[in-house]
Amino acid sequence: MQSKKPIGIFDSGLGGLTTARELMRVLPNEDIIYFGDTGRVPYGNKSVDTIIKYANQDANFLLKNNVKAIIAACGTVSSIARGLYDTLPVPYTGVLRPTAKSALKATKNGKIGVIGTTATINSHSYQKHIAELSKDAWVFEQDCPLFVPLVENGFTDPEDTVVSEVIRRYVEPLIQKGVDTLILGCTHYPILKNAIAKVMGEGVTLVDSGRATALYTAELLKSKNLLNHSKEEGTYKFFVSDTPHNFEHLAGVFLQKDIEGMVTQIDIEAY
Repeated sequence: MQSKKPIGIFDSGLGGLTTARELMRVLPNEDIIYFGDTGRVPYGNKSVDTIIKYANQDANFLLKNNVKAIIAACGTVSSIARGLYDTLPVPYTGVLRPTAKSALKATKNGKIGVIGTTATINSHSYQKHIAELSKDAWVFEQDCPLFVPLVENGFTDPEDTVVSEVIRRYVEPLIQKGVDTLILGCTHYPILKNAIAKVMGEGVTLVDSGRATALYTAELLKSKNLLNHSKEEGTYKFFVSDTPHNFEHLAGVFLQKDIEGMVTQIDIEAY
């Protein structure tokens, strides 16, 4: 049956695991297939044509694995490769729309900050999308190119002065603008959530794209009658385009569970 099929998630690397983690919490009975394009990460500094090419290959790999829905758990892909909405034969969502809607629901003064990769910020995708949903919001954007390397090298402690200083260097302009809501527009950034919250201060709501996307996906599957109503816990498969070793180790940090020996390397160029 359609509803028994797995949900497919892809990302340029590790970051999409924050979405996978939230999906596991929101829909614990669903099977999940995750692909991280670790051999070509990061997407955030690639050209538009290259990002679109990679996104299509990633989606094709998941379709070959008979998924019932696809999540692009990548802020860059969600912002750049929006044509996927019209071309895929299964329900699809990026992180953009769910996160924008959550931010609008959270803000009280209408001032929303967005932090993301350089490609995401240069696309002004969140700004455009929020403008389509509301005429009363102001959006202030900031790219944070050092955040992904911080996360992938284990620098996430809110008490670490290096972490705090890097974060402050990027978000200070948003603090000065008086934002009361901040979109974490890259799926790596929830790992820095506590450190970012400490710098932003009380009164600023952080919108986690992974959580927003998981809740949106649950509603999407429900509307399509595709929810898995099994009482059994879902199964999880992980694929990467480079050696699994580093991914397995860091994935434990993102997922808060051990996946040693559960990761398979594939040739993404074949798709």
